[in-house]
Amino acid sequence: MANSAWGIDLGNRALKAVKLVREGDRLRVDDFEIVEHEHILSVAGDNKESMLQTALAGLVQRHDMRGSDVAVGVSGQQSFARFIKLPPVESKKIPEIVRFEAIQQIPFPLDDVEWAYQLFQAPDSPDVEVGIFAMKKELVNRQIAYLTSLNLDVQVVQMMPLAVFNAMHAEQQIVGTTMFMDSGAENTDLIIADGHTVWLRTLPIGGNNFTEQLAKSFKLSFTKAEELKRNAATSKYAKQIFQAMRPVFADLVAEIQRSIGFYASVHRDARIERIVALGGTFQLPGLQKYLQQNLQLPVEKLDGFKVAPPADAKLAADFAESAISLAGAYGLAVQAMGEGKITSSLLPAAIKRARMWREKQKWFAAAAALFVAGTLGVGGLYYATDAAYKGNAPLREQNMATRKMAEDRLARWNEQVARIAGPSDEKSRLIKGLNDYKHLWPLLLNDIISAAPVADLDKPREQRRVVLIDKIQSRYFPDLTGPLAARDMATLANLVTGTGTAAFRGYDPTLGGGPLGPGGPGGPDPDDPYYRSGGGIPGMPGVGPPPGAKRGYIIVIEGFTPNAGGMSFLRDTILQTLRSKSEAAQAQAGMPYYIARADIVSSKPRVTAPTGGGAAPVRPGGGGWMGGPVGGGPMVDTPFDPGGFGGPLAGRGRGPTVDPTVDRMEAFKGESMEKDTSFTIVAIAVVDPGSQDQEGAR
Repeated sequence: MANSAWGIDLGNRALKAVKLVREGDRLRVDDFEIVEHEHILSVAGDNKESMLQTALAGLVQRHDMRGSDVAVGVSGQQSFARFIKLPPVESKKIPEIVRFEAIQQIPFPLDDVEWAYQLFQAPDSPDVEVGIFAMKKELVNRQIAYLTSLNLDVQVVQMMPLAVFNAMHAEQQIVGTTMFMDSGAENTDLIIADGHTVWLRTLPIGGNNFTEQLAKSFKLSFTKAEELKRNAATSKYAKQIFQAMRPVFADLVAEIQRSIGFYASVHRDARIERIVALGGTFQLPGLQKYLQQNLQLPVEKLDGFKVAPPADAKLAADFAESAISLAGAYGLAVQAMGEGKITSSLLPAAIKRARMWREKQKWFAAAAALFVAGTLGVGGLYYATDAAYKGNAPLREQNMATRKMAEDRLARWNEQVARIAGPSDEKSRLIKGLNDYKHLWPLLLNDIISAAPVADLDKPREQRRVVLIDKIQSRYFPDLTGPLAARDMATLANLVTGTGTAAFRGYDPTLGGGPLGPGGPGGPDPDDPYYRSGGGIPGMPGVGPPPGAKRGYIIVIEGFTPNAGGMSFLRDTILQTLRSKSEAAQAQAGMPYYIARADIVSSKPRVTAPTGGGAAPVRPGGGGWMGGPVGGGPMVDTPFDPGGFGGPLAGRGRGPTVDPTVDRMEAFKGESMEKDTSFTIVAIAVVDPGSQDQEGAR
């Protein structure tokens, strides 16, 4: 971000320049100048370039511009602007779409122009509008050449209408929908802004048209007609002068009305509330009043800037008096200081790369210096460390002897254990293997809870992006072949909750009459040979599942959402997140499980409210790990009890806990839950993504 910058407007009638400096967190005008050309450039013929170069050389000679960034303006009449509303797309695809639109809209090949774009979007609106700006490369290079020949550091090339917008935005002049009219010698720029968007049109009517009309009416030279126009207010022929210029007044009003009508057809909700007049042409007496009467809108002349003025009192007074002509140059300097609302620039890519390289060079130099210092430091450290290493040789030998003794004793211990236990002690191996899966349930439960969003609590109930979990239940299966092939996921919920279990023996050979124990309603049947052999209890020896079988958990998640989207919202949030835990993704992340299937098996209006006016958002808590497979795994009910999880063979483990320090559900108290949606989700979690050759996953 620059500390000082010049904005230079190469106008037809005069060169205007404004310098801004940074003082703390605000900008201040440090200097300015208006250099009138000997003749208006549009009628100067072959002398145009030499007159511009003379004006710039005089500016550089009278002002110290070294070390300041420079922004130069280009005429809106010589440039191209188009505004397009984009379809709803991901932000990363916007550059590709804008380039496609640029190819369609710009009437020249992209290789022949310098072009840029600017996005416009209101904070609370999904609509995105893009402004595409372009100018032929030869014209841009010519403007830049005037300045670079004097060793000025050009960093911004901007269309003058957009520079005016930056100035008015910085000055907080945009109140409602405002039109800014910047009328120069050759044309009039119309800028309509509402704070978030901008619309431009350049009219081919300016101060020269009034002069030419006087020259034609009174048969005068252009120079004498210009003098007559400037002195019209005090001339004894004022009435005749204004009568002669009346056709130009009428043409200007007609073009403005056409522009307002077109803007209203594109922006149907906008209504222009006022017009702010800028530019030297508005020094013409009667123009402001004529526009106000014919457009039926208040027309105000810009009479000064709010930015901190120059320290010199006389310079400050002159700056305020010339404000109506300096908006463009001021806006250019604002952008060069990094404070512009519009940030796009038509600066050629070669110059951008050159500046980027210059900025990196200082970092390269610093990196080289650090490398040299680091090399010297490493060399010194090497010699110091080498000396210390040699000096500690006795201690090092003692440590090596101690380590060898420990390794020998460990080897003898393992030999004795193997001789006593023998290869048949599978139970010991499996019990030791329990430790391998101690993190499985905390990770799995955390992922389930994290999949349920809790956001937008300050919005109306039906707009909140909230999914609240009432209960989580699970059951371990050593062979998930049946559940993975099940057509109806609702039947799997019954396997976990114990409802109608007897009808689903085909899914699980351990199923008996119930969920809680052998012989009980839903538990393993003691008479089942698979259970007796140990195959029904993971981690115990026995027949076990068939080779290559996938094992894991069926998980039932019950909860509700106040969001009006109901099923659609649930699919887009919690269900989509659970399904993203695919085998490949989880294996790559080093997780011990993946979600093979997840579906919403029931959805209905919620008729009762949990304790406290709404279920509490949950988080992993407590110590230990979740309940084991025989009793049905973890079961989480609200309100949650603090404490650890149950052991590997526990009937019901304790799950997540309420965070007592964060009352995020305050927004739910006292509200009706009639329109909330209750849901049941069934998910199948398979352990060991990419590998099914291990036993004992708990």
